[in-house]
Amino acid sequence: MIFFLQNGTNSTQVMEIQSILNKLGYYKGKIDGLYGQETEDAIKNFQRQNGLEVDGMVGPITYKALEKYILGFTFYRIEPGDTLYDIANRYNSTINLILSANPGLNPNNLVPGTVISVPFNYNIVTEDAKYTYNMMRLNIMGLLQRYQFLEVSTIGQSVLGKEIYLIKFGNGPRKLHVNASHHALEWINSVFIMKFIESMSRAFINGEDINGFDIKSIFTTHTFYIVPMVNPDGVDLVNEGLQLNNPYYNDLIRWNNTGKPFSEVWQANIRGVDLNHNYDAAWELSKKSEEAIGITGPGPTRYSGLFPFSEPETQALRNLTLNNDFYLAIAYHTQGEVIYWNFMDLATERDREIGEKLAKASGYYLDTAAGVASYAGFKDWFIQDFRKPGYTVETGKGKNPLPITQLPQIYEDNMKLLLTATTV
Repeated sequence: MIFFLQNGTNSTQVMEIQSILNKLGYYKGKIDGLYGQETEDAIKNFQRQNGLEVDGMVGPITYKALEKYILGFTFYRIEPGDTLYDIANRYNSTINLILSANPGLNPNNLVPGTVISVPFNYNIVTEDAKYTYNMMRLNIMGLLQRYQFLEVSTIGQSVLGKEIYLIKFGNGPRKLHVNASHHALEWINSVFIMKFIESMSRAFINGEDINGFDIKSIFTTHTFYIVPMVNPDGVDLVNEGLQLNNPYYNDLIRWNNTGKPFSEVWQANIRGVDLNHNYDAAWELSKKSEEAIGITGPGPTRYSGLFPFSEPETQALRNLTLNNDFYLAIAYHTQGEVIYWNFMDLATERDREIGEKLAKASGYYLDTAAGVASYAGFKDWFIQDFRKPGYTVETGKGKNPLPITQLPQIYEDNMKLLLTATTV
């Protein structure tokens, strides 16, 4: 990605820069995407302290210098006499982080000339900005570098060719699946899911518990199969706006007949299909329901597509699920602080009891969906085809998109929920 940002620029890329400058202590202003004087001054400070030309702009050279902090690590060539303790202190790292990033490194026999990865001792997931596909991609790269026990792959591509990432935490036989951001406006759950992965990974290398749960034990008994952003095209449309080079540019303008910006109304993928109504679970009833409320084609929400699994994003989730024996699946949405657990009375009493445990852990309440929301969702299909416990968790309260200020509460509530899911 080529960067050239300067005073007057307004973009999510500026938010990314403001966020890392804030983390490094250079910037104390709002993370708002507006490249004003405060952002320019912070860039000048950073440039000055890193031996760069001080022009207050973010071009390729300045961005390259910032990128290692965004990714959260640097490289270091071991010198004679070095110890991990000294290297960790020099680069604001920890011995555990260095060992995690360099499997097989012998701390008692550091070989001069060996190049190692040195992670910085701060969390790298972007928690204070509108989350985009590129931010997530950079966060995944950074997490994979420092926590090499994580497994990262892709399960398919979106309509526009963005990778749909799968992140695996754990190596145990009990597999559970978690996904987020079927709906574009609900991107805050992608941030939560990435933060969950980072917290679990950090606790694992440090031998720490979280909320009384032994993370090392969970790692050996369970494997989380996590898809943090099912709908990357839609998320970027909401957070970055409609770009002129989008092949659906004219279609999207026509489909969004609400009179409101995409950032306020768009839940669908880039072809105007509501992905959480595109699964083969009473899909025909979903079609009838959408027609009853006046939906006749692609648009911001509720359109089920031409047929079940018509979209590459839902095909990717289908194939992942068919190829793995998940004992439980959770699809994250916003908002309402509610957990939906049943579909067409196919769920069992045990499924309800599990739902009650998840509700108790999170402080949410257990319910069943009604109306058009009752059909063709991922949870519905999972229950129908696999007859195993599946849940739709609606995080937060308010109007979508939820403000990023709700992330700490969403994280607290749902960290407990996901950890509890390993006990059922």
